Amino acid sequence: MTRKVSPADEERKKEILDAALYCFLQFGYSKTSMDDIAKRANLSRPLLYLKFKNKEDLYEGIFDYTLEGSYEEAEKVLSQNISPKQKLLRICELILIEPWAKIEGKPKTSEFYETCSKLSPKSTQKYERQIIKFAEQILGDKESAKVFFLALEGLSADLPKTKLLRKRVELLTERFTR
Repeated sequence: MTRKVSPADEERKKEILDAALYCFLQFGYSKTSMDDIAKRANLSRPLLYLKFKNKEDLYEGIFDYTLEGSYEEAEKVLSQNISPKQKLLRICELILIEPWAKIEGKPKTSEFYETCSKLSPKSTQKYERQIIKFAEQILGDKESAKVFFLALEGLSADLPKTKLLRKRVELLTERFTR
């Protein structure tokens, strides 16, 4: 039997994840405590532990939280009557640029994805598989899709501002969809 999650529970979870994301991006994973997150979310530590068993569990939820709804929206883009370039660009907006805008420019942005891949390998592998799957459906072959993914990863390596990342993604999609 699945327990029904109330809208209040969902809202509380979102507040906790927002607080955790803020703390991890400001102080880094190792220097952020559950106490810091509880204070930022305006709740007690015991209540925080009712929602997440530990800091690792909480951090694992953050990567998925930053991408919430993105994969579903990207699926819808595939069936739209727009050019392959527009499809690829819109999917990149949903899966890379919009989540990037939530984390760019913070003191610990550079360690965020690295820590995610260590603590949430399933989520980061799913992210990679999803982008490759979407790109393959648009570009027509898996090898091109893999190269596209690797190129896409490289575009954010120097931690650009969102506007610059968007420009880079536009250039990349242009090259791959000629």
